[in-house]
Amino acid sequence: MRVKRGVTTHAKHHKLRAQTKGYSLVRQSSVRQARQAILKALSYQYRDRRNKKQDFRALWITRINAAAVELGTSYSKLIGSLKTANISLDRKILAELAVNQPTVFAAVAKAAKAVK
Repeated sequence: MRVKRGVTTHAKHHKLRAQTKGYSLVRQSSVRQARQAILKALSYQYRDRRNKKQDFRALWITRINAAAVELGTSYSKLIGSLKTANISLDRKILAELAVNQPTVFAAVAKAAKAVK
């Protein structure tokens, strides 16, 4: 006796179409195109979860450099002096201070510069 798979296939296709909600035209309606679109979207998700870390680090460095230039130093000199002064603030916190608390950032930079 043969096994009919219509119910299973329909359920798989229904699940596939649910995943492509918001996609346009044939990418949502065609099963083959929808499957390709989902695979591409998942690969972009995987890649960009990793790239997000790189992008944020670059943003933090840009913000720290802009604040450091206002104080008359450069990013690299600031980070070097922070290391020699044993001030262990990561770039995320330094960027947050530079944007939201510029006086605190200036105090940290001054403390790092004083330890030469």
